[in-house]
Order: sequence, then structure tokens, then C-alpha cells
Amino acid sequence: MLTVVQVLGTSSEDEMVACFLSAELSSRRFGRNLRSHLAAAGQAEQLLTYPDLSDAGANSARRTLLAVTRGYGENRDLFENFPTHVTWTRALLSADEAAGVRYIDYSFWVELSGGSRRPADAAVRIKAGLRAFDVPNEPFVDAARALIMGERFPPLILVGESQDNLVCLEGHLRLTAHALVGFPTDIECLIGTAPAMGRWAQ
Repeated sequence: MLTVVQVLGTSSEDEMVACFLSAELSSRRFGRNLRSHLAAAGQAEQLLTYPDLSDAGANSARRTLLAVTRGYGENRDLFENFPTHVTWTRALLSADEAAGVRYIDYSFWVELSGGSRRPADAAVRIKAGLRAFDVPNEPFVDAARALIMGERFPPLILVGESQDNLVCLEGHLRLTAHALVGFPTDIECLIGTAPAMGRWAQ
């Protein structure tokens, strides 16, 4: 179990949504689909790359975009069983705390970690040349190399019933990259907690 994390301050649903979409915009896997939905909505990428959290209209547009692409607020896809009322906090995770975060209960991440859903176990398997469902590990290795070169990653988005038992909502590749380099620094994250989060963060 994790210890109490170092809290940096309060966050919000609007900040979580903005961080989530900004990270996915730069994702090899999700970026193209997100850009197509941005274009269909008549929105520029600046909605995500320079989010103004004081702009209610922009916040609403981002929530709609996350709903369309990932099911947010609609109880489907990634956000099936995700609670409506969540308390969001900005925090730093130590190496031990980050190593205790679990992957989402999804077949790829279960396989990559050898069943444990722990990033440190996934890192061991990646270094051994093992693949999950024959998917190449190069993106993890590339991200780890970027970390070593000093690149700063967007915050991870983690959730749980409390801060001492967290599951990754967004940032699995980045979390794995940190594990590959041995969690050398504290990791900035957004943490969402709710009594009903256990239905999602199993």
C-alpha cells in the first residue's frame, strides 16, 4: 500500500479533463482520433494545448470532447462505472508510491506486467524482451530514453477510493517509462478520489 502522498494543492474536474486531453493529443495511439474530433467540432488544437480553465465554454467543449472520444460522463468505454463526484488533488509521488500504482484492469496491461498490474514488473519483462500480445516495446523504451535526456512529462492521472491505493487512469506509457528508469525522481500527478471509485479502480 502507498503512504500518504505529498499534496501540492487542490485540482478540479476541468483541470483533469484538460490534462487528459492534452496528453492524448501527443499520443501515437490516440492523437489522430482526437484531432479528427477536434476538427469535426470546429475547434483548434489550442483548446487542448493552451487550456484556459477560467473559460466555462472551453471547459464544456473539452468535457464534450472527452465524452465523445472516451465516454467521459456517459458511463461507457474507459469511463464505465466511473463516479460522478470526484475530489481532485495535485500531488507528487515518491518512487515507492509510484511503484505501488497499478495499471488499469485491461488485458494488455495485465499481460505486460505478468498479471500483477505493477509497472515495476512490466519494466522487468520489457527489459527481458517480453511483449504483450506481440505489441512492440519500443514506445516504452523511447519514452524512458526521453526521461533520461531530461524531458518533462505531463502529470499522470491516478484514481482510487483513497490516496493509498491508486490505479492509473491516464499515463500508462509514461508510468512504465518511469519504471524502466527506476523511478529516479518524484512524479507529478493528479489524483481523483471518491468512495465509489472502487467500482472503476478494481
